[in-house]
Amino acid sequence: MNNIYYKKGYKYQLKKDYQIQLINISCEDIETEYISLSKDGILLIRKGYAWDGPSGPALDTKSFMRGSLIHDALYQLIRLEKLSKEYRLIADLELKRICIEDGMNKIFAKIVYIYVRIFAEPFIDPSIEHEIEIAP
Repeated sequence: MNNIYYKKGYKYQLKKDYQIQLINISCEDIETEYISLSKDGILLIRKGYAWDGPSGPALDTKSFMRGSLIHDALYQLIRLEKLSKEYRLIADLELKRICIEDGMNKIFAKIVYIYVRIFAEPFIDPSIEHEIEIAP
């Protein structure tokens, strides 16, 4: 019998490459299987990338999906130690900016920002990268 190898914790999978110009990013070029970040702040998330959408008590609304995708990708680059922990603030600010851009109420976006600033720091820890599961 052949085993399958998978990771838990994901709800969504990107079906087309997505690219965005980020603000206040200055780093060396980064390349992973699913994420590229250029030194001039162009983030490319490739088709097949999986993420869990908005976390906590937040609802998975259209105004939150793109922000959650970008935020999760940036946090993953921090967990993988491709970006330093100082980029967490930039990731959190980008989440707020993109959610507002996508139609989220500014007050709710500020609450989302405060929430991630208070509670999301553990999610940049390299030790929490999803482990590979095997079945059966």
